[in-house]
Amino acid sequence: MTELKKATFAGGCFWCMVKPFDQWDGVHGVVSGYTGGHLENPTYEDVKKGDSGHYEAVEITYDPSIIAYKEILKIFWQQIDPTDDGGQFQDRGDSYRAAIFYHDNKQQGAAEVSKQELEQSGKFPKPIVTQILPVAVFYPAEEYHQDFYIKNEQEYKEDRARSGRDEFIEAVWEK
Repeated sequence: MTELKKATFAGGCFWCMVKPFDQWDGVHGVVSGYTGGHLENPTYEDVKKGDSGHYEAVEITYDPSIIAYKEILKIFWQQIDPTDDGGQFQDRGDSYRAAIFYHDNKQQGAAEVSKQELEQSGKFPKPIVTQILPVAVFYPAEEYHQDFYIKNEQEYKEDRARSGRDEFIEAVWEK
């Protein structure tokens, strides 16, 4: 049996970052949570205030024999605006910035190559500002936030529709 690996990404509102990964073969789980800050065991309110230093993030557990980290990176890039360092879509502030948190040197190298390829693609007229950072302690969010798109389908759809995320994805990635 292959050893499962973890990948950690911040892409704005974590509700919108679960479903895109959850649907792939080889992904064993996606947990919403907080990472990169200085406060131990932050709550949603702590992170939303913006002074804990945390990002809203997702921690993905995957089987690398079924889905490669490089493929997971491709999925990540196609969920965000990598030129926006002030948040993502309707969610503004440091806790909603996009970032890749690497778990080892291999992930760091793959993330840097994927960012460079995106920069060189000419897809974006502005610089790619998404940071690539070492993984930090990941704190799972409150149960209410886990699998939000399943448990609160209508609220999820309404929030996502207001965000502008889908229009951006369609305009940039689905041409």
